[in-house]
Amino acid sequence: MNIGQASRASGVSTKMIRYYESVALIGAADRTDSNYRDFGEREINELRFVRRARNLGFSLEEIRRLLSLWRDRSRPSREVKAIAEQHVADLDARIVEMQAMADTLRELAHCCAGDDRPDCPILADLAETPRDRRR
Repeated sequence: MNIGQASRASGVSTKMIRYYESVALIGAADRTDSNYRDFGEREINELRFVRRARNLGFSLEEIRRLLSLWRDRSRPSREVKAIAEQHVADLDARIVEMQAMADTLRELAHCCAGDDRPDCPILADLAETPRDRRR
């Protein structure tokens, strides 16, 4: 398969396929005599794996490790589980941070009159220094 066909088969854009090759996340595809990339079923499966892992929010380094474990049929599953559990913990922490941001913005929006006056607690808060907020 050429890169366009591989893209359609895997759901990964051609640009991202080239990028994943350039950072050695996936191996470089074989080349035809005319120097076009030639993807096989193995490469398509790896690209699908990468797409799914990216959709779940794994970083490139986490995906690199997961791919390595996936390729190693003698791997202990505890390593895979540890990566997944750490990722869940990171996601939970980000959710808490994002909820705090939403709560803050919700409160600021509630305090804003939203009328024709220039006074705006949202802009005032954004302009504050960390020192101002501690008071």
